[in-house]
Amino acid sequence: MFDILMYLFENFIHNETEIRVDQDELTDELIRAGFHHDEIYKALSWLEKLAALQETDIKPYFAKGPTSFVTRVYTPDEEMRLDVECRGFLMFLEQINVLDSSTREMVIDRVMEIDSKEFCLEDMKWVVLMVLFNVPGKENAYAQMEDLLFDEPEGPLH
Repeated sequence: MFDILMYLFENFIHNETEIRVDQDELTDELIRAGFHHDEIYKALSWLEKLAALQETDIKPYFAKGPTSFVTRVYTPDEEMRLDVECRGFLMFLEQINVLDSSTREMVIDRVMEIDSKEFCLEDMKWVVLMVLFNVPGKENAYAQMEDLLFDEPEGPLH
């Protein structure tokens, strides 16, 4: 399913191709590209749920820390899916204002719905990009995330 999401994002969304196609046409194209019908259905459903998240108010789990900072408390299932590296990256994205609490929750919701046993930081970066692309008013955050994902550092790292 994640491969289909990546294919759609790279071939339609990221390349700014007109995405307003009939779902049957899109399904036929994905089948011609070699994807299975069940996986196509799951990917399209994932995208529909992402669009629906814009209309909801997801409530995160918070706990007050000793220094009065608010900390996101992850459920056991979320901790199993999002390793320490992924959770740390989400925190980093909030600190640099790429994500706010609402978009962070959208990312976590979409990550938890990915039908894959293996999930890594690179996969999560793509989910963040897909979420930000679909949220109106987050164009700057999307551009900043795109820079984080695609820009290679120049010169030696110290």
